[in-house]
Amino acid sequence: MKKFLIFFLLPFLALHAKPKASEILAKLHATKTYFQQKWPDVKAPIPRPDRIRPSNIWTRAVFYEGLMDLYKIDPIKEDMNYMLDWANFHQWNLRDGIKTRNADNQACGQIYLDLFDYQADSARILPIKANVDLMLQSAKADDWSWVDCLQMSMPVFTRLGLRFQDDRYFEKMHDLYSYTKLKHGGKGLYDPKAGLWWRDKDFVPPYTEPNGENCYWSRGNGWVFAALVRILDLMPQNAPHRAEYEQDFISLANALLPLQRKDGFWNVSLKDPSNFGGPEVTGTSLFVYGISWGIRNHLLPAKKFEKPMFKAWDAIATCVHPNGFLGFVQGTGKEPKDSQPVSYTHVPDFEDFGIGCFLLAGVEMIKYRKN
Repeated sequence: MKKFLIFFLLPFLALHAKPKASEILAKLHATKTYFQQKWPDVKAPIPRPDRIRPSNIWTRAVFYEGLMDLYKIDPIKEDMNYMLDWANFHQWNLRDGIKTRNADNQACGQIYLDLFDYQADSARILPIKANVDLMLQSAKADDWSWVDCLQMSMPVFTRLGLRFQDDRYFEKMHDLYSYTKLKHGGKGLYDPKAGLWWRDKDFVPPYTEPNGENCYWSRGNGWVFAALVRILDLMPQNAPHRAEYEQDFISLANALLPLQRKDGFWNVSLKDPSNFGGPEVTGTSLFVYGISWGIRNHLLPAKKFEKPMFKAWDAIATCVHPNGFLGFVQGTGKEPKDSQPVSYTHVPDFEDFGIGCFLLAGVEMIKYRKN
Protein backbone atom coordinates (compact mmCIF):
# COMPACT_ATOMS: atom_id res chain seq x y z
CA MET A 1 0.00 0.00 0.00
CA LYS A 2 2.84 2.41 0.87
CA LYS A 3 4.51 1.93 -2.52
CA PHE A 4 1.16 2.36 -4.23
CA LEU A 5 0.55 5.70 -2.51
CA ILE A 6 4.06 6.92 -3.28
CA PHE A 7 3.54 6.09 -6.96
CA PHE A 8 0.42 8.19 -7.16
CA LEU A 9 1.92 11.04 -5.16
CA LEU A 10 4.92 11.37 -7.42
CA PRO A 11 3.15 13.38 -10.15
CA PHE A 12 1.95 15.86 -7.53
CA LEU A 13 5.35 16.13 -5.85
CA ALA A 14 6.98 16.86 -9.20
CA LEU A 15 4.17 19.09 -10.42
CA HIS A 16 6.21 22.25 -10.94
CA ALA A 17 9.49 20.52 -11.79
CA LYS A 18 11.05 20.83 -15.20
CA PRO A 19 12.81 17.55 -15.89
CA LYS A 20 16.33 17.65 -17.26
CA ALA A 21 16.88 16.38 -20.78
CA SER A 22 19.28 13.77 -19.39
CA GLU A 23 16.59 12.47 -17.03
CA ILE A 24 14.09 12.15 -19.84
CA LEU A 25 16.63 10.41 -22.07
CA ALA A 26 17.36 7.86 -19.34
CA LYS A 27 13.64 6.97 -19.19
CA LEU A 28 13.51 6.56 -22.95
CA HIS A 29 16.52 4.29 -23.08
CA ALA A 30 15.12 2.21 -20.23
CA THR A 31 11.86 1.50 -22.05
CA LYS A 32 13.54 1.00 -25.40
CA THR A 33 16.10 -1.42 -23.97
CA TYR A 34 13.40 -3.34 -22.11
CA PHE A 35 11.57 -3.97 -25.38
CA GLN A 36 14.66 -4.81 -27.43
CA GLN A 37 15.76 -7.34 -24.84
CA LYS A 38 12.30 -8.89 -24.81
CA TRP A 39 12.20 -8.97 -28.63
CA PRO A 40 15.84 -9.48 -29.71
CA ASP A 41 14.79 -11.15 -32.98
CA VAL A 42 13.20 -8.51 -35.20
CA LYS A 43 12.07 -11.26 -37.59
CA ALA A 44 9.96 -13.04 -35.00
CA PRO A 45 6.22 -12.94 -35.68
CA ILE A 46 3.91 -11.79 -32.90
CA PRO A 47 1.87 -14.69 -31.52
CA ARG A 48 -1.59 -14.00 -30.14
CA PRO A 49 -4.45 -16.33 -29.19
CA ASP A 50 -6.47 -15.46 -32.31
CA ARG A 51 -3.67 -15.50 -34.90
CA ILE A 52 0.01 -14.88 -35.50
CA ARG A 53 0.87 -11.45 -36.89
CA PRO A 54 3.99 -10.39 -38.80
CA SER A 55 6.30 -7.87 -37.18
CA ASN A 56 5.63 -5.13 -39.73
CA ILE A 57 2.11 -4.50 -38.42
CA TRP A 58 1.09 -1.09 -37.14
CA THR A 59 1.82 -1.77 -33.48
CA ARG A 60 5.47 -2.51 -34.22
CA ALA A 61 5.65 0.35 -36.69
CA VAL A 62 4.66 2.81 -33.95
CA PHE A 63 7.48 1.46 -31.78
CA TYR A 64 9.91 2.08 -34.63
CA GLU A 65 8.53 5.60 -35.13
CA GLY A 66 9.53 6.34 -31.56
CA LEU A 67 12.87 4.58 -31.93
CA MET A 68 13.61 6.53 -35.11
CA ASP A 69 12.89 9.83 -33.38
CA LEU A 70 15.13 8.76 -30.51
CA TYR A 71 17.91 7.80 -32.94
CA LYS A 72 17.74 11.24 -34.56
CA ILE A 73 18.63 12.95 -31.29
CA ASP A 74 20.83 10.21 -29.82
CA PRO A 75 22.23 7.98 -32.58
CA ILE A 76 23.27 4.54 -31.37
CA LYS A 77 24.53 2.04 -33.92
CA GLU A 78 22.67 -0.88 -32.36
CA ASP A 79 19.37 0.99 -32.70
CA MET A 80 19.99 1.66 -36.38
CA ASN A 81 20.83 -2.02 -36.88
CA TYR A 82 17.64 -2.99 -35.05
CA MET A 83 15.63 -0.91 -37.52
CA LEU A 84 17.55 -2.01 -40.60
CA ASP A 85 17.37 -5.71 -39.73
CA TRP A 86 13.60 -5.37 -39.34
CA ALA A 87 13.09 -3.52 -42.61
CA ASN A 88 15.44 -5.81 -44.57
CA PHE A 89 13.71 -8.90 -43.26
CA HIS A 90 10.38 -7.60 -44.56
CA GLN A 91 12.08 -6.57 -47.83
CA TRP A 92 10.79 -3.04 -47.21
CA ASN A 93 7.32 -4.28 -47.98
CA LEU A 94 3.90 -3.89 -46.41
CA ARG A 95 1.70 -6.44 -44.76
CA ASP A 96 -0.63 -7.73 -47.50
CA GLY A 97 1.60 -6.32 -50.25
CA ILE A 98 1.63 -3.16 -52.32
CA LYS A 99 -2.05 -3.32 -53.26
CA THR A 100 -3.26 -2.87 -49.70
CA ARG A 101 -5.24 0.30 -48.94
CA ASN A 102 -5.32 -0.38 -45.22
CA ALA A 103 -3.65 2.51 -43.41
CA ASP A 104 -2.49 0.20 -40.62
CA ASN A 105 -0.41 -1.68 -43.18
CA GLN A 106 1.14 1.56 -44.44
CA ALA A 107 2.47 2.67 -41.05
CA CYS A 108 5.76 0.81 -41.54
CA GLY A 109 6.39 3.02 -44.56
CA GLN A 110 7.15 5.97 -42.29
CA ILE A 111 10.24 4.19 -41.01
CA TYR A 112 11.23 2.90 -44.45
CA LEU A 113 11.13 6.45 -45.81
CA ASP A 114 13.13 7.81 -42.88
CA LEU A 115 15.72 5.08 -43.34
CA PHE A 116 15.92 6.05 -47.01
CA ASP A 117 17.15 9.45 -45.81
CA TYR A 118 20.17 7.72 -44.28
CA GLN A 119 20.94 5.70 -47.40
CA ALA A 120 19.26 6.41 -50.72
CA ASP A 121 18.78 2.78 -51.69
CA SER A 122 15.82 2.34 -54.05
CA ALA A 123 14.89 -0.96 -52.36
CA ARG A 124 13.90 1.04 -49.29
CA ILE A 125 11.37 3.21 -51.04
CA LEU A 126 9.93 1.32 -54.02
CA PRO A 127 7.26 -0.81 -52.28
CA ILE A 128 5.74 2.01 -50.20
CA LYS A 129 5.83 4.42 -53.14
CA ALA A 130 4.18 1.85 -55.42
CA ASN A 131 1.51 1.30 -52.78
CA VAL A 132 0.63 4.97 -52.36
CA ASP A 133 0.89 5.65 -56.09
CA LEU A 134 -1.92 3.16 -56.63
CA MET A 135 -4.06 5.24 -54.30
CA LEU A 136 -3.16 8.40 -56.24
CA GLN A 137 -4.53 6.77 -59.36
CA SER A 138 -7.90 6.06 -57.74
CA ALA A 139 -10.75 8.47 -57.00
CA LYS A 140 -11.69 6.41 -53.93
CA ALA A 141 -11.28 8.48 -50.76
CA ASP A 142 -13.22 6.68 -48.02
CA ASP A 143 -10.42 4.39 -46.82
CA TRP A 144 -9.72 6.13 -43.51
CA SER A 145 -12.93 5.16 -41.72
CA TRP A 146 -11.34 5.19 -38.25
CA VAL A 147 -9.21 8.05 -36.94
CA ASP A 148 -6.19 5.85 -36.14
CA CYS A 149 -5.64 5.80 -39.91
CA LEU A 150 -4.56 9.43 -39.90
CA GLN A 151 -1.46 8.73 -37.84
CA MET A 152 -0.66 5.52 -39.67
CA SER A 153 -0.88 6.90 -43.20
CA MET A 154 -0.75 10.70 -43.44
CA PRO A 155 2.97 10.92 -42.55
CA VAL A 156 3.69 8.50 -45.41
CA PHE A 157 1.92 10.71 -47.95
CA THR A 158 3.72 13.76 -46.57
CA ARG A 159 7.14 12.14 -46.80
CA LEU A 160 6.49 11.11 -50.41
CA GLY A 161 5.19 14.54 -51.35
CA LEU A 162 8.28 16.12 -49.86
CA ARG A 163 10.71 13.57 -51.26
CA PHE A 164 9.42 13.83 -54.84
CA GLN A 165 8.24 17.46 -54.64
CA ASP A 166 4.88 16.29 -55.92
CA ASP A 167 1.73 17.98 -54.64
CA ARG A 168 -0.40 15.05 -55.77
CA TYR A 169 0.51 13.29 -52.54
CA PHE A 170 -0.63 16.30 -50.51
CA GLU A 171 -3.88 16.60 -52.46
CA LYS A 172 -4.75 12.92 -52.18
CA MET A 173 -3.94 12.99 -48.47
CA HIS A 174 -6.33 15.91 -48.07
CA ASP A 175 -9.08 14.09 -49.99
CA LEU A 176 -8.79 11.15 -47.62
CA TYR A 177 -8.54 13.39 -44.55
CA SER A 178 -11.57 15.42 -45.60
CA TYR A 179 -13.68 12.31 -46.07
CA THR A 180 -12.78 11.18 -42.55
CA LYS A 181 -13.36 14.63 -41.10
CA LEU A 182 -16.57 15.56 -42.92
CA LYS A 183 -18.30 12.45 -44.29
CA HIS A 184 -17.66 9.22 -42.40
CA GLY A 185 -20.43 8.45 -39.93
CA GLY A 186 -22.82 10.76 -41.75
CA LYS A 187 -21.32 14.19 -41.09
CA GLY A 188 -17.75 13.22 -40.37
CA LEU A 189 -15.75 11.99 -37.40
CA TYR A 190 -14.75 15.50 -36.33
CA ASP A 191 -16.98 17.35 -33.89
CA PRO A 192 -16.31 21.05 -34.58
CA LYS A 193 -18.30 22.14 -31.52
CA ALA A 194 -16.12 20.09 -29.16
CA GLY A 195 -12.90 20.28 -31.16
CA LEU A 196 -12.58 16.52 -30.64
CA TRP A 197 -12.87 13.42 -32.82
CA TRP A 198 -15.02 10.29 -32.67
CA ARG A 199 -13.02 7.14 -33.22
CA ASP A 200 -15.33 5.80 -35.98
CA LYS A 201 -18.99 5.80 -37.06
CA ASP A 202 -19.97 3.54 -34.17
CA PHE A 203 -19.45 6.41 -31.71
CA VAL A 204 -21.11 9.25 -33.56
CA PRO A 205 -24.23 10.46 -31.69
CA PRO A 206 -26.75 9.28 -30.69
CA TYR A 207 -24.11 6.99 -29.08
CA THR A 208 -23.21 8.25 -25.63
CA GLU A 209 -21.05 7.26 -22.70
CA PRO A 210 -22.56 6.02 -19.40
CA ASN A 211 -22.67 9.60 -18.08
CA GLY A 212 -24.51 10.82 -21.18
CA GLU A 213 -21.54 12.58 -22.79
CA ASN A 214 -20.25 11.94 -26.31
CA CYS A 215 -17.60 9.24 -26.55
CA TYR A 216 -14.24 10.79 -27.35
CA TRP A 217 -11.62 8.10 -26.90
CA SER A 218 -8.31 9.39 -25.59
CA ARG A 219 -5.97 7.42 -27.83
CA GLY A 220 -8.15 8.01 -30.87
CA ASN A 221 -7.77 11.74 -30.40
CA GLY A 222 -4.10 11.12 -29.65
CA TRP A 223 -3.64 9.49 -33.04
CA VAL A 224 -5.16 12.54 -34.74
CA PHE A 225 -2.94 14.88 -32.71
CA ALA A 226 0.17 12.87 -33.57
CA ALA A 227 -0.76 12.69 -37.25
CA LEU A 228 -1.00 16.46 -37.43
CA VAL A 229 2.36 16.85 -35.69
CA ARG A 230 4.05 14.37 -38.00
CA ILE A 231 2.83 16.06 -41.18
CA LEU A 232 3.18 19.69 -40.06
CA ASP A 233 6.73 19.04 -38.88
CA LEU A 234 7.72 18.21 -42.47
CA MET A 235 5.32 20.09 -44.76
CA PRO A 236 6.59 23.29 -46.37
CA GLN A 237 4.83 26.43 -45.15
CA ASN A 238 3.17 26.81 -48.55
CA ALA A 239 2.08 23.17 -48.83
CA PRO A 240 -1.54 22.64 -49.86
CA HIS A 241 -4.02 22.70 -46.97
CA ARG A 242 -1.43 23.37 -44.29
CA ALA A 243 -3.53 26.16 -42.76
CA GLU A 244 -6.44 23.78 -42.20
CA TYR A 245 -4.23 21.21 -40.51
CA GLU A 246 -2.77 23.89 -38.25
CA GLN A 247 -6.22 25.08 -37.26
CA ASP A 248 -7.42 21.54 -36.51
CA PHE A 249 -4.31 20.98 -34.41
CA ILE A 250 -4.87 24.16 -32.39
CA SER A 251 -8.56 23.38 -31.90
CA LEU A 252 -7.78 19.89 -30.63
CA ALA A 253 -5.11 21.18 -28.25
CA ASN A 254 -7.48 23.72 -26.78
CA ALA A 255 -10.23 21.12 -26.42
CA LEU A 256 -7.91 18.76 -24.55
CA LEU A 257 -6.61 21.23 -22.00
CA PRO A 258 -9.68 21.49 -19.71
CA LEU A 259 -10.11 17.70 -19.80
CA GLN A 260 -6.76 16.93 -18.17
CA ARG A 261 -7.01 15.18 -14.81
CA LYS A 262 -5.54 16.65 -11.65
CA ASP A 263 -2.86 13.95 -11.67
CA GLY A 264 -1.70 14.95 -15.16
CA PHE A 265 -3.27 12.09 -17.14
CA TRP A 266 -6.26 12.16 -19.44
CA ASN A 267 -9.01 9.58 -18.99
CA VAL A 268 -9.49 6.96 -21.69
CA SER A 269 -12.97 8.43 -22.13
CA LEU A 270 -12.15 12.10 -22.31
CA LYS A 271 -15.49 13.31 -20.98
CA ASP A 272 -16.53 10.41 -18.77
CA PRO A 273 -14.20 9.68 -15.84
CA SER A 274 -16.60 6.99 -14.62
CA ASN A 275 -16.00 4.81 -17.70
CA PHE A 276 -12.71 3.07 -16.82
CA GLY A 277 -11.26 6.30 -15.49
CA GLY A 278 -7.73 6.33 -14.15
CA PRO A 279 -4.16 6.70 -15.39
CA GLU A 280 -3.50 5.68 -19.01
CA VAL A 281 -0.22 6.22 -20.80
CA THR A 282 -0.82 6.03 -24.55
CA GLY A 283 -3.34 8.82 -24.94
CA THR A 284 -1.51 11.04 -22.48
CA SER A 285 1.84 10.37 -24.22
CA LEU A 286 0.43 11.43 -27.57
CA PHE A 287 -0.97 14.60 -26.02
CA VAL A 288 2.42 15.40 -24.48
CA TYR A 289 3.99 14.80 -27.89
CA GLY A 290 1.59 17.19 -29.60
CA ILE A 291 1.58 19.91 -26.96
CA SER A 292 5.37 19.99 -26.67
CA TRP A 293 5.76 20.19 -30.44
CA GLY A 294 3.04 22.83 -30.67
CA ILE A 295 4.66 25.14 -28.13
CA ARG A 296 8.10 24.68 -29.64
CA ASN A 297 6.76 25.54 -33.10
CA HIS A 298 4.80 28.57 -31.89
CA LEU A 299 1.33 27.19 -32.59
CA LEU A 300 0.46 26.94 -28.90
CA PRO A 301 1.23 29.60 -26.26
CA ALA A 302 3.69 28.41 -23.64
CA LYS A 303 1.97 30.48 -20.96
CA LYS A 304 -1.16 28.37 -21.37
CA PHE A 305 0.21 24.95 -22.25
CA GLU A 306 3.63 24.53 -20.63
CA LYS A 307 2.47 23.74 -17.10
CA PRO A 308 -0.09 21.10 -18.23
CA MET A 309 2.58 19.59 -20.49
CA PHE A 310 5.10 19.17 -17.67
CA LYS A 311 2.35 17.86 -15.42
CA ALA A 312 1.45 15.23 -18.01
CA TRP A 313 5.09 14.23 -18.56
CA ASP A 314 5.59 13.83 -14.80
CA ALA A 315 2.56 11.53 -14.78
CA ILE A 316 3.65 9.19 -17.57
CA ALA A 317 7.27 9.15 -16.41
CA THR A 318 6.16 7.56 -13.13
CA CYS A 319 4.78 4.61 -15.13
CA VAL A 320 8.26 3.39 -16.09
CA HIS A 321 9.39 0.48 -13.91
CA PRO A 322 13.05 0.15 -12.87
CA ASN A 323 13.51 -2.53 -15.57
CA GLY A 324 11.98 -0.32 -18.27
CA PHE A 325 8.54 -1.95 -18.37
CA LEU A 326 5.85 0.65 -19.05
CA GLY A 327 2.74 0.41 -16.93
CA PHE A 328 -0.79 1.76 -17.43
CA VAL A 329 -0.85 1.04 -21.17
CA GLN A 330 -4.28 0.33 -22.63
CA GLY A 331 -3.84 -2.46 -25.14
CA THR A 332 -5.32 -2.62 -28.63
CA GLY A 333 -8.93 -1.71 -29.21
CA LYS A 334 -11.16 1.13 -30.28
CA GLU A 335 -12.90 2.48 -27.18
CA PRO A 336 -12.55 3.03 -23.42
CA LYS A 337 -13.69 -0.45 -22.39
CA ASP A 338 -11.22 -2.37 -24.57
CA SER A 339 -8.18 -4.08 -23.01
CA GLN A 340 -9.33 -3.10 -19.55
CA PRO A 341 -8.49 -2.85 -16.80
CA VAL A 342 -5.10 -1.22 -17.12
CA SER A 343 -2.75 -1.00 -14.17
CA TYR A 344 0.84 -0.27 -13.18
CA THR A 345 1.77 -3.95 -13.48
CA HIS A 346 -0.61 -5.28 -16.15
CA VAL A 347 1.10 -6.38 -19.40
CA PRO A 348 -1.01 -5.28 -22.41
CA ASP A 349 -1.62 -7.52 -25.39
CA PHE A 350 0.92 -5.49 -27.40
CA GLU A 351 3.68 -3.58 -25.62
CA ASP A 352 5.35 -2.14 -28.70
CA PHE A 353 3.04 0.72 -29.65
CA GLY A 354 2.69 1.96 -26.07
CA ILE A 355 6.46 2.29 -25.78
CA GLY A 356 6.50 3.96 -29.19
CA CYS A 357 4.03 6.60 -28.01
CA PHE A 358 6.12 7.18 -24.89
CA LEU A 359 9.31 7.55 -26.95
CA LEU A 360 7.65 10.10 -29.23
CA ALA A 361 6.57 12.14 -26.21
CA GLY A 362 9.96 11.94 -24.53
CA VAL A 363 11.95 12.96 -27.59
CA GLU A 364 9.75 16.01 -28.05
CA MET A 365 10.21 16.87 -24.38
CA ILE A 366 13.98 16.67 -24.79
CA LYS A 367 13.84 19.00 -27.79
CA TYR A 368 11.71 21.38 -25.74
CA ARG A 369 14.02 21.35 -22.74
CA LYS A 370 17.10 21.88 -24.89
CA ASN A 371 15.45 24.92 -26.43
